[in-house]
Amino acid sequence: MITRRYAFLLATLAAVLLVSCVISLGFGPARVPVEVVWRIVLFKAFGVGEASWSSGQEHIVWLIRVPRMLLGALVGAGLALIGAVLQAVTRNPLADPHLLGVTSGATLGAVIVVLHVGEIVGLLTLPIAAFVGALLSMLVVLAVASRNGRLESDRLLLCGVAVSFVMMAAANLLLFMGDHRAASAVMFWMLGGLGLARWELLAIPTATVLLGLLVLVGMARPLNALMAGEQTAVTLGLNARNVRLKVFLVASLMTGVLVSISGSIGFVGLMVPHIARRLVGAEHRRLLPVCALLGSLFLVWVDVAARTLIAPEDLPIGVATAAIGGLFFIGLMRKR
Repeated sequence: MITRRYAFLLATLAAVLLVSCVISLGFGPARVPVEVVWRIVLFKAFGVGEASWSSGQEHIVWLIRVPRMLLGALVGAGLALIGAVLQAVTRNPLADPHLLGVTSGATLGAVIVVLHVGEIVGLLTLPIAAFVGALLSMLVVLAVASRNGRLESDRLLLCGVAVSFVMMAAANLLLFMGDHRAASAVMFWMLGGLGLARWELLAIPTATVLLGLLVLVGMARPLNALMAGEQTAVTLGLNARNVRLKVFLVASLMTGVLVSISGSIGFVGLMVPHIARRLVGAEHRRLLPVCALLGSLFLVWVDVAARTLIAPEDLPIGVATAAIGGLFFIGLMRKR
């Protein structure tokens, strides 16, 4: 049952996210006043008001910044959800798609397609390749980390870091051996960014994140049991192995789709779930929606910083999140 306090928290986070999304559209190399941004969004989305702004402002806000903002919100929500469920099934507070090698596997898949395969099945080629890379990377980590059918959280994290290094080494080798002009474009996936955001590309990540949220919230009870321990899960009649495989499959699919569009953005899945647990506890039916809202809010403002700090150039978002996440990681290690 949703308590008033929890409902108020969700409403507050949603309102702050909505306001942040509108305000963020005004920032960038070409500043646009917030009131102009609001009028453009209302006019283009709902047909409210009259066009009293320049065509340049409309192009910047509606065709460039709104898709970028929406993609940032989707990626932030998706990565936060993935981090939360991976921390639950591995029982490791430092688990993250970046640290477990999932992001690196998806990046390798994207690099192979861009440099050597091409768009065999159109726009779906890149997400499919990234998903396959993420899933294979996760399976390798699980195979190496398993000992007598059991997963030890510390061993899993170390194997994830090792596999991540191997995957990135393979991606770097392909970059070095490939066409240098094409390789420079692939650096986007290595550093992470939202520069590819377009209206026509938003359908797949939107569907993936929303379906992923619904599926994972539906698995809240098994996730709570796994968080409590293997014996608790068995006592409740759950097959821990099957639950983990389902979670890893969903996490790999979400990571593959998001990495194929936004590149490698690390540490969002590490930081946000810890902040969300401070607010609502570890019960996943409550935790996951808060993670999604906080992840969206975080990445929207990180993108604002990326657009403004070294304007007119874009700072790769992966650089910013790695700096913030690295400090957060160090803090967690010192406390635990």
